[in-house]
Amino acid sequence: MSQKTQNVRQESSVMAGLVRPVLISAVLFMVITGLLYPLITTGISEVLFPRQAQGSIITEHGTDVGSALIGQWFTQAKYFHPRPSVTTGTDPNDSSKTVDEPYNAANTSGSNLGATSKKLIDAVTGRVEAYRKENGLGPADTVPGDAVTASGSGLDPDISVANARIQAKRVAAARGISEGAVLSLVDSHTRGPQFGVLGYPRVNVLELNLALDDLAPHRASNPNK
Repeated sequence: MSQKTQNVRQESSVMAGLVRPVLISAVLFMVITGLLYPLITTGISEVLFPRQAQGSIITEHGTDVGSALIGQWFTQAKYFHPRPSVTTGTDPNDSSKTVDEPYNAANTSGSNLGATSKKLIDAVTGRVEAYRKENGLGPADTVPGDAVTASGSGLDPDISVANARIQAKRVAAARGISEGAVLSLVDSHTRGPQFGVLGYPRVNVLELNLALDDLAPHRASNPNK
């Protein structure tokens, strides 16, 4: 038997010996990472954080109305308005095109426009003017940044405390209740930085608007508008 033939047989034997442990390892890690790990982490989260594990669903009078993690688009004067959103949806008249669809959770996205983009500057300028007009602010009054800029996801459920307190006057007038009552709701729904250090104090818009409807139910309508 030639030396070359012996080498080929030895290599074949080595390869054959590697197949079994490779297959066993692949199956083992597939079971661990694809089955056991997800089951264990899901089980632990269901026990320790049941609400969060189920999507942080907000329920009103026995009906699921949204999630505390995903914002909704409110436009009526009697509701607090969320941050701008640049998410889009499919054009119902032409499936090859998209149209603006704020807070579309099926298509989360930001504008991806740079800080020097004229389109972004024009959009923010327009939002500043609209915000001042709808909230009775003067041309020199400061406008909170989150009131005129979209988040990276387009689904931010929170607004800053400054933003909420500025909107309180408009909301109170639209509902025919005192501004003090609305501000008290804002204060009671203000959350501090996450873990005490991450981010800034904030207010969840959906929860605040639902509290408004509870405060003045006879003036409430569909909150998802």
